Amino acid sequence: MIKSAVVPVAGQGTRLLPATKSQPKEMLPVARKPIVQYVVEELVANGVEQVLFVTGRNKTSIENHFDHDPELFRALSQANKQDLLQELDFRALQAKFFYTRQRLPKGLGDAILCAENFAGEQPFVVALGDSILGLHACSRAVSRMTEIFEERRASCVIAVEEVPPEETRHYGIVQPENGPEDCFRIVNLIEKPEPGRAPSNLAIAGRYVFSPLIFDMIRRVQPDKRGEIQLTDAIQMLCEEGRRVMAVRLAAEEKRYDIGNFPSYFESFVEFALADPVYGQEFRHVLERLLAKAAVAS
Repeated sequence: MIKSAVVPVAGQGTRLLPATKSQPKEMLPVARKPIVQYVVEELVANGVEQVLFVTGRNKTSIENHFDHDPELFRALSQANKQDLLQELDFRALQAKFFYTRQRLPKGLGDAILCAENFAGEQPFVVALGDSILGLHACSRAVSRMTEIFEERRASCVIAVEEVPPEETRHYGIVQPENGPEDCFRIVNLIEKPEPGRAPSNLAIAGRYVFSPLIFDMIRRVQPDKRGEIQLTDAIQMLCEEGRRVMAVRLAAEEKRYDIGNFPSYFESFVEFALADPVYGQEFRHVLERLLAKAAVAS
């Protein structure tokens, strides 16, 4: 079982401005928790014991969120807020948190390269900090991926999901070696292809398992027109060298909530809020009333 994970959170979140001007997009709330908390809880539930956050400027609130706050705990204890104390006690996750900084915004590949000393000679998981898998992060995808990684002696395993063919331009798209089964070998990747040029409609879904070989590939990648080092280019090199690159398809209940723009953020927030065990039913009535009112007004 792979015990280490890297969570890149250095992105600037420009598509979510002005909400992200002074706070990381990974700290935006989805229902009652920030996005990155769902990611960490998913990783821990899948056997991860240590997490490295690759941060950037204005990301200290992520460190503060997972740190112990004695004054807050004292105030909640005095007020007998046991439910909140339990939700905020991240020590109960029994995971160790580490932080390093990506000095310049040079793309996802460069962010992963910042984790080389952390990973050492061991395989590791990468989980994008702005993507939640499954409602309330109830996903076993990472466990399935690590099993495939070890069973197939792979160099890389990628989680993929089906997207509408007309939306391939927004994702990294994989080309299966044969028919797209639940688990298959990848022979090529294309970053954000136009619909007519996409080799499939299977998009990379924000979860990876890598061998340390990926670091050598990243160092060989040439920056793109924006000066960024694309992780997909490094994975494509693995394919070209004949390394075993595998894909695991997400199950239907493991829908990816990609909080990369306002429409997807709004949809994710509403879906999680409706499923809230305490406030969901009440919120549903409010939402129905608002929709009925809007329908009359139109």
